[in-house]
Amino acid sequence: MTVVVLGSANMDLVVRQPRLPEPGETMFGSGFQTVAGGKGLNQAVAAARAGAPVAFAGAVGADANGAELRAVLEGEGIATAALAELDAPTGIAAISVLDDGENSIVVVSGANAEVAALDDAAREAIRGASHLVMQFELPQSALLEGARLARELGAVTVLTPAPALDPVDGLLELVDILVPNGGEARALSGADDDAEAARILSGRVGTVVVTRGGEGALVARGGEIVHEVAPVRVEPVDTTGAGDTFVGVLVAGLADGLELEPALARAAAGAAVSVTRAGATSSMPSRDEIDAALAG
Repeated sequence: MTVVVLGSANMDLVVRQPRLPEPGETMFGSGFQTVAGGKGLNQAVAAARAGAPVAFAGAVGADANGAELRAVLEGEGIATAALAELDAPTGIAAISVLDDGENSIVVVSGANAEVAALDDAAREAIRGASHLVMQFELPQSALLEGARLARELGAVTVLTPAPALDPVDGLLELVDILVPNGGEARALSGADDDAEAARILSGRVGTVVVTRGGEGALVARGGEIVHEVAPVRVEPVDTTGAGDTFVGVLVAGLADGLELEPALARAAAGAAVSVTRAGATSSMPSRDEIDAALAG
C-alpha cells in the first residue's frame, strides 16, 4: 500500500541557542547545521523509515539545495518521479532550537509556493496511492485538487493543517484524518481548549487526531472524543520534526493494515524517539527503533 506525500521540501538552517533574542539584540549560538526538511519531506522520510513504500510529490529549485533534497529522498528509498525542478529557489526554513529543546521556525517557501496545481507526474503518483498525506506548506489549490483525486480513487486522505491557515472551501470535507497540534486545532475551530477543538473539527472530517506533545493525543469522531493516546515519557533534546514523525509513522502503520489505535501507539512511540535526538529527518526512527520503544 503506497503512501504519497504531496508536500513541501525545504533545507533547514538550524541554529542552537540558549533563548530567543530580544528585538535588536545580537547573541551567540552554540551550533549550526543544515538538515533536509519541510513538513512534506519530513513526513515522507518518517513514513519510509517506519516501513512504508513512499512517493513524494512537490517541487525544488534547480540549485544545490534542491539536488541535495532529492538525493536525501532517494537515499531513503522514496520515489521522486513527481518531484518537479522549477525555476525558483528551493525552500528554506530558519530554525532556532533553544536549550530546553523547544524551537521556533521561519519558512521561506521558494519553489514550494509555485505548486499551484498538480502536474501529470503528481496525478500519476496519486493514482497509485492508498494514502495521500498533505500539509499547508503548498498552495491549497494543489491540495484541493489532490484531495479530490484521492477521494475519487478511494485513497485515504491525511492532512496536517500547518501552518494554521484557513482552509479553502471544500478541503476539510475531503479529509479522512486531520492531524493538527493543539494550537492549530484551536485556531481552526475557534475553541479555547484542545478537547473542544477536536470535537468541533470532527464534525467536518472523518477523524481528528490532536497531538499534544508530552501529553499524548486526543482522537475525535462525530463530535465526540473516542480515544486518548498515552504519551511515551522521554527527556526531550529537540522537538523539531516530532509532529511530522508522528504523522509519518501513523500513516505507515495504517498503510501496513493496522487499525487506527495501534497505529497511533506506534506514532506516539516514534515521535518520542525523535525528540531525544537533534534535527528533523536526522532524528526520525527506524521501524526497529519504534518496535523497541513500544516494547519498553
